[in-house]
Amino acid sequence: MNLRNYAKFEFFSIPENIAFARSCVGSFAAQLDCTLEDIEEIKLVVSEAVSNCIIHGYENNPTQMITVMVSIDTASVLEIVVEDRGKGIEDLPRAMEAAYSTDPTRMGLGFTFMKSFTDDMQVDTAPGQGTTVRLRRSFLKNEEALA
Repeated sequence: MNLRNYAKFEFFSIPENIAFARSCVGSFAAQLDCTLEDIEEIKLVVSEAVSNCIIHGYENNPTQMITVMVSIDTASVLEIVVEDRGKGIEDLPRAMEAAYSTDPTRMGLGFTFMKSFTDDMQVDTAPGQGTTVRLRRSFLKNEEALA
């Protein structure tokens, strides 16, 4: 993969950093000549991924770290990687089901939203070792339309 641009940042697992991550990734993605709707969808998937780290991965422990990596390749594919080193997901197929959550106060639609607004989603997880969510979305069609 040939990269056009790349950024990596990490932050404490506190709810206030959800908006920070959204803003950073949204600003990064804007270099692709995205529509405002595209940017809002990207910000939504980042919110969901980071929220999952805080709530499920770290069970609201504010001293843990979340890492976000974002890149754009020469084919105008945006890739967002969100990692935690938390408790991991014991039953990934079940966690992927719409409306399933280990927290009864939650709607359980995080993975559903992430899948809906990206072209590809991969989740790597192991109990006790954490979770990595890799989200990819192509913007080549938008840039080709401008040419």
